[in-house]
Amino acid sequence: MTVGTPTPGLARRLACALYESLLVLALLIVAGLLFTALTLSLHLPPESAKPLLWAYSWLVAGAYFALFWCRGQTLAMKTWGIRVETIDGKPPARGRAWLRYLLASLNLALVGIGWWWAWFDRDRQFLHDRLAGTRLVRSAVPSTRA
Repeated sequence: MTVGTPTPGLARRLACALYESLLVLALLIVAGLLFTALTLSLHLPPESAKPLLWAYSWLVAGAYFALFWCRGQTLAMKTWGIRVETIDGKPPARGRAWLRYLLASLNLALVGIGWWWAWFDRDRQFLHDRLAGTRLVRSAVPSTRA
């Protein structure tokens, strides 16, 4: 960990994740409506549309995260003063952002093992960040004054 870039606390990261889940839920509702309109117009049977919807939703969420992580922060991360970066302090490139998303998705499938990992990691980083070569650091919270 680089001096001067402290890791955000676990409570801050959990609050950020909760806010992020609301933003992603809204995005997936809109994307799901578009998907439903498309599948209905193509007369796809529901049993074949369901796995496609899961894959589509995973890709839409991944595109959201990868796009914003390549810039260093999602809206929720900006609000909570958290930034994702590579070990050398730069925002992750597109491939690394997608790798982080894939590993974070696996983390969710494995009952949040990466979150538990952070309790024991020397820098309190998540397992998916360790494996992807990224880290979360504190950043300035935007001012609310105009």
